[in-house]
Amino acid sequence: MLESELTAHIRRNVTNSLDEDIYTGDLSAQLLPATLISSAQVITRQDGLLCGTQWFDACFRMQDTDCKINWLAKDGDWISAGQTLCEIKGHARALLSAERSALNLLQTLSGTATRTKLYVDAVAGINVQIMDTRKTLPGLRQAQKYAVRVGGGHNQRVGLYDGILLKENHIAAAGGIKPVLEQALRLAKPGITVQIEVENLAQLDEALHAGAKLILLDNFNLNDLRAAVQHTGKRAELEASGGITLETLREVALTGVHRISIGALTKDVEALDLSMRFK
Repeated sequence: MLESELTAHIRRNVTNSLDEDIYTGDLSAQLLPATLISSAQVITRQDGLLCGTQWFDACFRMQDTDCKINWLAKDGDWISAGQTLCEIKGHARALLSAERSALNLLQTLSGTATRTKLYVDAVAGINVQIMDTRKTLPGLRQAQKYAVRVGGGHNQRVGLYDGILLKENHIAAAGGIKPVLEQALRLAKPGITVQIEVENLAQLDEALHAGAKLILLDNFNLNDLRAAVQHTGKRAELEASGGITLETLREVALTGVHRISIGALTKDVEALDLSMRFK
């Protein structure tokens, strides 16, 4: 993604978050003098991977353009419980109004990146890619995709517009694997990937004969994954998906599949515990 595109997504996320929280005005912050300048710091109460500093900064600077933020860590750094992450100085009203939105975004993206790193580390030394899915938190698709990259993972298609994945409902509606795949391959523009989901070895063989080059193996057991890898050879790239946990991940990777997609990277994310305190 271009930097300008990411910047636009950050602004949209932050604008929506601030509007959701402040709406017609922060009633509590109005109790403080408008000219009061304060300092604060953000600490982490958990170990994890830091991610989302650009979203955090944008929250405060939309409220106070002169706000000063000094980061003591950066996106992709491993942080430890008790560590000070940044120091902030600005109008007290602005700091209080932006605090919750800034922390929500920072801790959610840090949680996403941390979870991704755990999965990536679990397959260290194996030639396999850990992929995300479209199972993201509403409104945070691009943000969580960014966090997955920070955690060492790889992005599946961002949405329905930049890649084709033919799932069971597409196959059923179009009358089978062969017709739907042939049509997709014929209509796909250059640079658009075409992937098809199969649920058993017979469907895998059918997809291969229809020209599939990227195949998703849905809920295959370990024996069937090994058989699929052996049967496919170099004819297509294989991706395992469905019911794969951190505990079973390495066994799946050792079957020889090229990619493993994990919805839990973004769907079941646990936010990192962060806190902001005024000095």
